[in-house]
Amino acid sequence: MSGFRTLTSTSVVLRETNIDTDQIIPARFLSTTERVGLGKHAFNDWRWQSEGVPNPAFAFNQPHNTGRSILLAGRNFGCGSSREHAPWALTDLGLRAIVSSEIADIFRGNSLKNGLLPIVLDEADVQTLMQRPDDALTIDVAARELRTPDGRVYTFPLDGFSQTCLLEGVDQLGYLLGRTPDIERYESEHAR
Repeated sequence: MSGFRTLTSTSVVLRETNIDTDQIIPARFLSTTERVGLGKHAFNDWRWQSEGVPNPAFAFNQPHNTGRSILLAGRNFGCGSSREHAPWALTDLGLRAIVSSEIADIFRGNSLKNGLLPIVLDEADVQTLMQRPDDALTIDVAARELRTPDGRVYTFPLDGFSQTCLLEGVDQLGYLLGRTPDIERYESEHAR
């Protein structure tokens, strides 16, 4: 997992609402505990036609969306079952942030634990951003801001622990392991 302070990218737009985790990564691809390689199955049933041919109408198959790392998504993104594979698939696909007016709580938690930043903004603001997907948006994790090229600034909620993990590029365990000397010192000072 790599950390980031700022991210600047154009966006991929998925206007659909209620995109659930089974649409993000279908259950038949959950047999692995490896994070790498799941991106090819992200949105599998929308991305590929029955013959295995890419669906040219799907946003992630359109050449102009290649390399974009911000997803602008419809309301209630990531609803459904709890599966950590969903953020794994999205980060393997190259995404670093999801912007929506509503992101399911469990998906949000799983995303933050895996280096994917879920940003919740007002519906009107998300719709405005969706009108201009080719604008290079800048996300500043330290400032908790999303900025547009024309000077608009949107602040978003992000708890301090998740912010630290994103900045340092660690998950919860990595955060604790990075503080091993402090933990050992505390334990030795408070040994019974």
